[in-house]
Amino acid sequence: MAKSFEPETKSHNLIGAGTKIIGNIETTESIRIDGEIEGNIASKGKVVVGGKGKVTGEINCLNAEIEGVLQGKADVKELLSLKATSKLYGDIQTNKLTIEPGAVFTGKCTMGGTTRPDETPIQKITK
Repeated sequence: MAKSFEPETKSHNLIGAGTKIIGNIETTESIRIDGEIEGNIASKGKVVVGGKGKVTGEINCLNAEIEGVLQGKADVKELLSLKATSKLYGDIQTNKLTIEPGAVFTGKCTMGGTTRPDETPIQKITK
């Protein structure tokens, strides 16, 4: 029997400019926001907040790229990229972080594993 070929399709979600959503968004795929969201976003993929995009709420995802405005927390499992046009007002929890010159970030950043610095004993290094 011949095997039928079914291409793997990955759907991408887009919230266009001029669109405002009030409420939470959950997706298993990537999402790009060029409009405005008032609510939390949970994605198992990548979240992109475009240059004209604005999110007021929390983002929880695998990877994120911020070009616009985020007012709230960002919990990114792998890589968070703050582009030169980005403005992030809130706390960050991520494994890796890139910040381009010109980006605005006001908040607290925790990187690496889930262990908080105040939970780990500090060892003195002597020479």
